[in-house]
Amino acid sequence: MKKFDTVLKGSMLSMVFLACMFFISTHSFAYQPADIEYVEYRGEVVNASNGRAISSAYLSLNNSNISTITNSDGEFSLKVPEDLTEATVTISVLGFQSKTLPLDYFKPEGTRIELEETVEELTEVNLYKATNANLLVKEMLDKKDDNYLSDQSLMTSFYRETIKKGWNNVSLSEAVVKIFKSPYNSSKKDLVSLYKARKSTNYDKLDTLALKLRGGPFNTLYLDMMKYTEYVLRPEMLNSYDFKFDEPTKINDRYTYVIDFKENDKSDPWYYGKLFIDAETSTLVKADYNLNVDDRDAAAAMFVKKKPNGSKVYPTELNYQVDYAQSNGKWHYAYGKAQLEYVVNWKRKIFNSKYKINSEMVVTDWQAYAGNDWKKTVDLINPNIVMVDDVAGFYDSEFWGSNNIIEPEKSIQNAIDKIKRRINDE
Repeated sequence: MKKFDTVLKGSMLSMVFLACMFFISTHSFAYQPADIEYVEYRGEVVNASNGRAISSAYLSLNNSNISTITNSDGEFSLKVPEDLTEATVTISVLGFQSKTLPLDYFKPEGTRIELEETVEELTEVNLYKATNANLLVKEMLDKKDDNYLSDQSLMTSFYRETIKKGWNNVSLSEAVVKIFKSPYNSSKKDLVSLYKARKSTNYDKLDTLALKLRGGPFNTLYLDMMKYTEYVLRPEMLNSYDFKFDEPTKINDRYTYVIDFKENDKSDPWYYGKLFIDAETSTLVKADYNLNVDDRDAAAAMFVKKKPNGSKVYPTELNYQVDYAQSNGKWHYAYGKAQLEYVVNWKRKIFNSKYKINSEMVVTDWQAYAGNDWKKTVDLINPNIVMVDDVAGFYDSEFWGSNNIIEPEKSIQNAIDKIKRRINDE
């Protein structure tokens, strides 16, 4: 069983290292005009007490399936159909009180939203009387069929993948993807197609090493812990974890248990982190967790699929996050993020090269899908896709049309601007 567990962890996120050079493609997808008229609102979400940016704040257009999320600078872009003038938007994030604002509060530029920190002390009186952390996690898994989507759906999502060497962005891929999401009570894997995509890679920053992330959007989709329980929380393996209660909190103004968990067997890379479980329904609404990779040789064998001779490549930090959203009483995958740090150690070189890989995906719209012919009408991507090889280059600001995306971080936007200038000069 432990060997099987190791294979699953390694298949979740794997790196490809190739000792060769690649060149940036300036070919681009043809622009497709939006089918509907939309209005774009931009701004930032900040802490009301100190003005600091709040990252990963979830903005949801009420009575619709439209949503987006703030970047690490707290900035957001929300595109709304023009006819939804009377709508409201709810902004929520862990550790802050949720806020609902009318759409007319939002402006095309410079919208500022302040959230108050959650300061209420949550006592046992506030919470339902769960006393055994192991039993609570088991109940969470047992109620999966009741709490999560039981019908198949078609989701629109935005995916971004960046690779940095030191402080420099050397690879950037973005895509709007369509996800054929199978029911949570089904063993069928989700299917993914690329709707719009673009990329750039600056291998001048990479010396002779081209670092690539295999899996693309699947890396974040497979973080859906309740759909893919085989990767982390297999019901039959719960006894291999230690579960303990941490201080409770609130998410979306709902009381939430916080469970610390870690694997008992540490002979291979092992998981540890926090589960956030809705107190009333025993639903997993969020998870922040890590894979301990102190054993460099075992971690390298698990995650590094190919590397040049004369080098040692190993991960030093692997962090994951998954968030769920609720609609009509059912929960579904809403956001996934993986942050990976790697070291490349060359023989006869004094200094190591350090790389940081970030991939994140947010569901920006979804709808129930009763048909069976969707996968026949699109080109599906393989779970082993390498985005920097398989999508086209950056070009114009209207590329995304009416699709909601995550606002670029300042450092990423600088990289995009440089790419555009280089393309325009050719």
